[in-house]
Amino acid sequence: MLVKVKDSPFVRDINSMALMNTDEHAKNEYYSKVRLMQNQKEEINKVKSEISEVKDDLKELKSMMAQLLSKGTNV
Repeated sequence: MLVKVKDSPFVRDINSMALMNTDEHAKNEYYSKVRLMQNQKEEINKVKSEISEVKDDLKELKSMMAQLLSKGTNV
């Protein structure tokens, strides 16, 4: 059985003593924030991956340049 809590959007389940929010707007706002945070985490992970790829490319370029320079000085 659910009982309204005075001066709040909550109800209490008498059996489990759990509090439940009945404010749909607040629930929707919460889920929107959760989705936004998830999107931001995905974007951060994507940028991290791209940075890692650029680092690897730079290492490869440095290695190639070192090889070219060493061949040029041995001629």
